[in-house]
Amino acid sequence: MMAKLKRRSTRPVFLRGIQVGGGAAITVQTMTKTDTRDVAATLAEIERLALVGCEIVRVAVPDEAAAKALFAIASGSPIPVIADIHFDHILALTALKAGVHGLRLNPGNIRDHGKIREVVRAAAERKVPIRIGVNAGSLDPEMIRKFGGVTAEALAESAMAEVELLEKEGFHEIKIAVKAFDLGVMIEANRLIAARCQYPLHLGVTESGLPEEGIVRSSIGIGALLLAGLGDTIRVSLTGDSAEEVQAGIRILKATGMRAAGRVIVSCPTCGRCQVPLQEMAREVSDRTRGLRKSVQIAVMGCAVNGPGEARQADFGIAGGKDSGLIFRKGKIVRTLPANELVDGLLDEINQFFDTEDKRDDER
Repeated sequence: MMAKLKRRSTRPVFLRGIQVGGGAAITVQTMTKTDTRDVAATLAEIERLALVGCEIVRVAVPDEAAAKALFAIASGSPIPVIADIHFDHILALTALKAGVHGLRLNPGNIRDHGKIREVVRAAAERKVPIRIGVNAGSLDPEMIRKFGGVTAEALAESAMAEVELLEKEGFHEIKIAVKAFDLGVMIEANRLIAARCQYPLHLGVTESGLPEEGIVRSSIGIGALLLAGLGDTIRVSLTGDSAEEVQAGIRILKATGMRAAGRVIVSCPTCGRCQVPLQEMAREVSDRTRGLRKSVQIAVMGCAVNGPGEARQADFGIAGGKDSGLIFRKGKIVRTLPANELVDGLLDEINQFFDTEDKRDDER
């Protein structure tokens, strides 16, 4: 199992009871793809996203009609709703009155300090956190001129200038996001921010692309920072279904050891040593344990080189041999079975173990 990493210490903020930062579990969020003015469609999407594990959701607020629709959306949503605001501070004020649980402000396109202060004061009255969201694609032109381009330093400086403005108003319910498509820029910008303050970080790679490329790019960028102990909430941005973004985010957290809940499948890539139908077995184990809500690691391995070791380290496992294999349970060999019986044997062991555990819980 992965060693526990030391995370950066951050201030906590709260969005309708969901804690971000302050040592809380890292949350997964996404953004709806519906027209926010369509309340029914937006709520239906939010409910679908919550079912696949989304914990915080952001909605676009392009105009006054969308801002006014937030009253029904925020009150009807099963998870906290963040209003995504650009250009017009009046939309932020309307969203706050509608009862949103968080705001995202972009210092690249709302640059009037007086208007920002007005929003900050309204957010403070309602105890609504603000995410300062700096994006490489909408960076303040002044910062681009100052730093000679869209650099990590320019992104970090833009965020910290906005932080200072909010702090002057006595406001500290802040999250920060500095995003770019370029992984080096995105990673370095977050490192610079982390060194300058203790506000929670929202991690993401912006415009990361179609799922087949975007998941890889996001996993590298977000994963590198998580493994360095940075990050308090994440969003995977994909050209596709928001549910796929949520599922990818959860997988990133599992892969980096930041989320242990649910089942994790460890399986080998197979090679010429494998003498059991491992790919089919791994897919069947994955499909048949998809609804398992327990925290469990299951190994499906195909040969005698790494198989026994990986299966022994997992909670349950298969180590394939010549047309047969071993079943492991909590580090011990419990069965030797033909290849066509290995999956059923593994599932029997898992089910028996958790049935016994549940009975013990009921008796306590």
